[in-house]
Amino acid sequence: MNATANTAQTTQTQRAPSVWPTLQAHDAPALIDFLVGTVGFRRTAVYQDGDLVAHAQLDWPEGGGIMLGSHKPGSASWSLQPGTFGAYVVTEHVDDLHRRLKDADVKIIREIEDQPYGSREFAIADPEGNKWSFGTYPGEPRRAD
Repeated sequence: MNATANTAQTTQTQRAPSVWPTLQAHDAPALIDFLVGTVGFRRTAVYQDGDLVAHAQLDWPEGGGIMLGSHKPGSASWSLQPGTFGAYVVTEHVDDLHRRLKDADVKIIREIEDQPYGSREFAIADPEGNKWSFGTYPGEPRRAD
């Protein structure tokens, strides 16, 4: 495989172990463009083999990230149906993000509102049909063990 890499970061930092949600897309380059250019993820690494994305890492500016690639239905070991992914993304800028995505005519599937547990959030569908919820709830603090 002749893979090329496009990286947005010039300095490398060691990451702590973490959980990385993954998804596949029918048109991974277009989904990457949407998630970076419209939603606000950062393109950290994209490895392509021709028109297919073998691996992409997109980081959320406020922490965390996702990994994605082109859908390969013949790959029995790891094939994920495009459009079936869902994620909750924490942001302190939920109102600004909602306004920006609404102005960009992104499909809003749940309007912004305050939740009884203290979060303010909304949800969208991306061009592949995946669902993304954005809100202020950062999760409960971890207990010291």
